[in-house]
Amino acid sequence: MKKITLFIAILTLALSSCKKDSTVNEFLFPVEKDIQLGQQLADKIASDPSTYPVLDSTQYSAAYQYLYALRDTILKSPDVLYKDKFKWNIKIIKDDSTLNAFAAPGGFIYVYTGLINYLDHENELIGVLGHEIAHADRRHSINQMKKNMGTQILISVALGNKSKIGQVLAGLQSLKFSRGDESEADEYSVRYLCGTTYEASGAAGFFEKIEAAGGARPPEFMSTHPSPDKRVEAIHKLDTDLNCAGDRTTGDYAQFKIDLGLN
Repeated sequence: MKKITLFIAILTLALSSCKKDSTVNEFLFPVEKDIQLGQQLADKIASDPSTYPVLDSTQYSAAYQYLYALRDTILKSPDVLYKDKFKWNIKIIKDDSTLNAFAAPGGFIYVYTGLINYLDHENELIGVLGHEIAHADRRHSINQMKKNMGTQILISVALGNKSKIGQVLAGLQSLKFSRGDESEADEYSVRYLCGTTYEASGAAGFFEKIEAAGGARPPEFMSTHPSPDKRVEAIHKLDTDLNCAGDRTTGDYAQFKIDLGLN
């Protein structure tokens, strides 16, 4: 324990002298720590079914098979930096009233049934998944958590200290990403899907739905900046600039909802 404490102290001291404190320092927090921290958070979620009622992958095998097929389509993109390193585990949380999804470091992704039910078709869902994968792959989650909580706490939890894990998990779910992070996640959602049979601008459909509702019931998992209309414009522009041609439309999403017991 003394060695771990000393290790954390040394890393924290080094961080204080880092000029670019707004970005992840590879020496202080290498990508291996993303995976360790993400696994600790995943274990915490799994141990608390009353707060996080994760649907069983065996009982809902058809739904998970569908969701993982969407994930695999995204991971085929050469633009996913850590596709062979991060876990890329996706879990569905049963809460029909919650419009939310979040990505833990290391590729642990959670989607609420409330969000799944809110979306109309799979192009929107795969666009949202691409956005969340980008947050993890571009290390936005770690960077923002570091800024909010400090590297010492994150490293401590990654190394197995459970006393702060609740704080870190709460912070993860309420992350507010910077304008630059949100724009980059939107961008890479398009890049991941360009060249597939799906509409690369699927995430724009989600924002268009938010706008059509007059901004009511705003999404919990995406920052409101840049504004939805600007994000829709930027997503469609990149789709056009990259000559993305996917236009897949299937009835699978309706069955996916049925498999989850949604309306």
